[in-house]
Amino acid sequence: MRAVRFHDYGPPATLTLDQVPDPEPGPGEALIEVVAAGVNFSDLQLRSGALRAWAPDLPLPFTAGHEVAGTVTAVGPGADPALLGRRVLALSPTGGGYAELFVSPAEALVPAPDLDEHKALAVLTQGTTAVGILDRAALAPGETVLVTAATGGVGSLLVQLAAHAGATVAAVVDDGQKAETALELGARVAVTPDTLEDAGPVHAVLDSLGGPFTRAALGLLQPVTGRLVMYGRITDRPHEIGSETVYLRALSILGFASALLPPERLVPLRDRAFALAAEGVLDPIVGSVRPLAEAAAAHEAIESRTSVGKHILVP
Repeated sequence: MRAVRFHDYGPPATLTLDQVPDPEPGPGEALIEVVAAGVNFSDLQLRSGALRAWAPDLPLPFTAGHEVAGTVTAVGPGADPALLGRRVLALSPTGGGYAELFVSPAEALVPAPDLDEHKALAVLTQGTTAVGILDRAALAPGETVLVTAATGGVGSLLVQLAAHAGATVAAVVDDGQKAETALELGARVAVTPDTLEDAGPVHAVLDSLGGPFTRAALGLLQPVTGRLVMYGRITDRPHEIGSETVYLRALSILGFASALLPPERLVPLRDRAFALAAEGVLDPIVGSVRPLAEAAAAHEAIESRTSVGKHILVP
């Protein structure tokens, strides 16, 4: 089969389309014929080496990708034969998704929801994350929330969820075209990192940018009730948090990482995300659909922050 791998850490160009042996399902496993693979920011971080502190023993060459949609074509010993022919989604903490075939523990398979595969992948991880972030922020109707990277995979869903919850959304974007997209998603106003003051005082900040932006965003938070939820870091600089500002204004600093949640907490978030998509509350943006051979281009588009929504690779 064909699979996208990187043989060493580095820029997007390190991704190559290789011919590798077909995997076979072992005990309790299912083999999936992949029809779509999702691209996540964590894939970029693994490829660049930014996550080596958390994944120091990554086997190289490494097949990237952590989420797929497809059809079960074979099962290993002990797996339910009734799975054969079923449309499923699957997640893997160990990669392997950018490929024509994918092996997953049968018990970890997610029945495909009544969405097309591309939008389903946009909800599987990023929709689940967005629902968890909104829970963490505990937004109330009438509050104002600042959403960073507001047209990205997670950010675009956060804008929709926050607006649906009755909050006033201020979207942080890079350019005018993304500003139009954010407003169409439900934002009341769109600002750039250089014009944050135009957002006015806010009750919550949902931050995936990090660096000096975090410090600037803290200055917008309402005293006492203001809270900052950090759920990622797109930039290469850590979140700058002034402890004096936090203390003197009695602000709350919160974190959210879906990868750290146990299944009993993660699965309900995922189910809610799919239910909201079925209701039309969440309508994911699919930014691009590319063949496996163009995986590097998908990574480049995300790194350059010129793209919107979810990126999909197809065999």
